[in-house]
Amino acid sequence: MKISNILKQVNKSISFEFFPPKNSQAENQLFNTIRELESLNPTFVSVTYGAGGSTRDRTRNIVKKIHEKTNLTVMAHLTCIGHTKEEILEILTDYKKIGIENILALRGDIPADIKDFEIPKDSCKFAVELIQLIKENFGNHFCIATAAYPEGHPESPNLERDIFFFKKKVEAGAEFAITQMFFDNRFFYDFLEKVSKEGIDIPIIPGIMPITNFKQIRKFALMCGATIPEELVKRLEAVENKPEEVKKVGIEYATKQCIDLLEHGVKGLHFYTLNKSDATIQIYENIKHLL
Repeated sequence: MKISNILKQVNKSISFEFFPPKNSQAENQLFNTIRELESLNPTFVSVTYGAGGSTRDRTRNIVKKIHEKTNLTVMAHLTCIGHTKEEILEILTDYKKIGIENILALRGDIPADIKDFEIPKDSCKFAVELIQLIKENFGNHFCIATAAYPEGHPESPNLERDIFFFKKKVEAGAEFAITQMFFDNRFFYDFLEKVSKEGIDIPIIPGIMPITNFKQIRKFALMCGATIPEELVKRLEAVENKPEEVKKVGIEYATKQCIDLLEHGVKGLHFYTLNKSDATIQIYENIKHLL
């Protein structure tokens, strides 16, 4: 089922993001996580796509397995700068064949581990071009989602310029958006106000990253330009050598963040799970009275 249609039917959406596992042991762990989170009845789940297409087959196989072996609605992430347009159409034709109806269309990052990486000449250079390619070749078969950046894309000179391109993606056919992680809700509310002034009215779902490993999340935040509030940094630094305490602080903070978002009327929450279920389940238990 198309996620855009589901979002019209539900009061609040809860969704989860996974990444494709590297081996059979990690895959077993992922599906244990999926089984635990499936009990929360999420609106949808999504599977990420490695930089430069590095997880093409693994992403496809996990998406197919979730689609066939669970009752979950699954969305496949798809990045474009590592592929020719012909390759993109092959991937999408395969997804259509196996029954996938939801795509998160992304430009994608340049692979950091590939020296002298070159973008193929006949490729989509930006997410808007990927959205246009999907629409031109598949019409309305796919529900297309896009990414939003409450603090602006790291490569954008300013937020206004980033919103200009966000609007282009919506005009091209993006039906809803999921934000990059953020830790200060004021950035999200400010972003919503700015896009509303531009006439953008698609659902924008905030992306929530529970902090369970401070060093790891600090690296992620630096890469994507997300600000971790100083007060939270101090609390985490005080316990960074105590994993369980870090996790406790992270869950407490994410819970407060989610409650504030829900009380401000957000349409839903999208959790970056890192293929683990415990933190997300604890947060869900803390906020379920608002769902």
